[in-house]
Amino acid sequence: MSRQRIIIDCDPGQDDAVALFLAMASPAELEILGITAVAGNVPLELTQRNVRLMCDIAGHVDIPVFAGCDRPMVRDLLTAEKVHGKTGIDGVEIVEPTTPLQEQHAVDFIVETLRAAEDESVTLVPTGPLTNIGTVIDRAPDVLPKIRQLVIMGGAMREGGNYSPSAEFNILVDPHAADIVFGCGRPITSMGLDVTHQVLSTRARVERIRQLGNPVAEATAGMLGFFERHDSKKYGVEGAPLHDPCTIAWLLAPQLFEGRFCNLSVETRSELTMGHTAIDFWHVTERPHNVNWICSVDADGFYDLLTERLGRFGD
Repeated sequence: MSRQRIIIDCDPGQDDAVALFLAMASPAELEILGITAVAGNVPLELTQRNVRLMCDIAGHVDIPVFAGCDRPMVRDLLTAEKVHGKTGIDGVEIVEPTTPLQEQHAVDFIVETLRAAEDESVTLVPTGPLTNIGTVIDRAPDVLPKIRQLVIMGGAMREGGNYSPSAEFNILVDPHAADIVFGCGRPITSMGLDVTHQVLSTRARVERIRQLGNPVAEATAGMLGFFERHDSKKYGVEGAPLHDPCTIAWLLAPQLFEGRFCNLSVETRSELTMGHTAIDFWHVTERPHNVNWICSVDADGFYDLLTERLGRFGD
């Protein structure tokens, strides 16, 4: 597998944090050009801090971090402290990060980086609301040929919604940005709730990570110990779905996943179903395929990969 050049756009969030760790543990496969923060799980002031804190913990203070949009393109910001805690990453000690915050706006960084890149050479990995990426496409559509693919955490089909009856949180926060992104014409792979609800952070899996004994593993176990309390109660299962790391895992080991090319359309008008992702899984319309919709995963293989990579931080 050739080394992939990626930009991670995120809103940490415990699961975003674990996705960052997984990516930073995989330098042979992934070259992280930068990490951009967006408002989502918590406001932007906290998401950018949380990104920098994860870089500190992982010993990657060299990765440039940028703050992006502090509110959705059209709607008011919706946050998820009830899931992630007041800090967004409850379960880990909060200190002032050493990793600096770059002065450049995240949208400008992404545009500048893509314009300087060769065609189809940069993969975008958004694991939060799609505000930054939608703004990039809206302001600078000339960069689209530079994007190799987008690997997104967002949407739901059979699982319905996790923050409204109809919508997954990331899409619900900024459905207008999501509509722009899914209509951009570039290859998209999406990890929705249908697949992420299959990778549960059970106590046995979290304990296996904790036993690695390095600072990243301890931080991961601490965050997942907090994170699981909400969804375990909500869904009546042991362990929370580990949503965002599915994006990085797919880049590293796509053989763990199965999907289908479909059309995905985003609801942007109805308040009742705002942010709903209408996925034409059975091709009952003539709408063109615009997404590789991932629908199943080898959960044990996923956690084997995650645990092995987190163990590398002890070397």
